[in-house]
Parts: sequence; structure tokens; C-alpha cells
Amino acid sequence: MPRGSIIRACYASVLLSLLIFAPYSVTARSARIPQSSSNPGTHDYALIYGTVWGPDDHPVAGVPIKIRRASDKKAKWEMVSNSRGEFAQRVPAGREDYVVEADIKMPKGQAKPQTPAHIDNDERQDVSIHLTKEELTRH
Repeated sequence: MPRGSIIRACYASVLLSLLIFAPYSVTARSARIPQSSSNPGTHDYALIYGTVWGPDDHPVAGVPIKIRRASDKKAKWEMVSNSRGEFAQRVPAGREDYVVEADIKMPKGQAKPQTPAHIDNDERQDVSIHLTKEELTRH
């Protein structure tokens, strides 16, 4: 069999495989595509994104962060600021007030550094927590 006919046979085989199996792979991929927000049953969320700053206006890594609804007493979400002092948390979409707090030890009677975050819908809310020199040493 000449070499050209072998190559044509290989191309025909690959093309035939694509025609046979392509509909199945498209269906499988389309099943994994998330639904758009216009479809009912999707899960919308808002994002609270923040940065922890030190007294020298540099970001501070490793600070424990707690986020709670303003109406709640206990935190629902806990995380730690990353190497750039940043943290992010998805929260349910909809009108709600949250309290973002640096979970560091404070003397009795003093409040922990915190900041409010107000969410109206499925949006991103940026917040900052600024630590003093004394608070940073307690971290």
C-alpha cells in the first residue's frame, strides 16, 4: 500500500471518530457550564473583600479575620489574611449588614478592630482594617 493512501486512511479514521464522538463530548461539556443568573435556581452571592493594614501602611499577613451578620453575635465565617494582607469571603446576595473583625487579643473592655460592610445585592464590597502598633504586637 503506498504511503499516501495510508495517511489518507488515518485522516479518514480520525475524521470519522470526531463525527461519531463529538456530539457526546459537547453534551458532556455543556452540562458542566454554570447557569447564567437569568435562569432560576442559580446561587447568587456577594463578595466581601478586604485588606489588613499595619501602622506603617503596609499590608499585614496572618491576621485572623471573622465575619458575622450585624444582627448575630457569633461569627459565621473565619479566615486568615494572606501574604498581601488580603482576604475574601462570599456571602449570600441580598440586603444585609456585616461586621468584619480582626480576631486579635485585646485588653478586657476594649473592642477588637472591626469595620462594617453593607451589601445590597450580588456585589463586591471592599473593606480595610487598620491595626495600631499595640494591636499589631498582640497579633
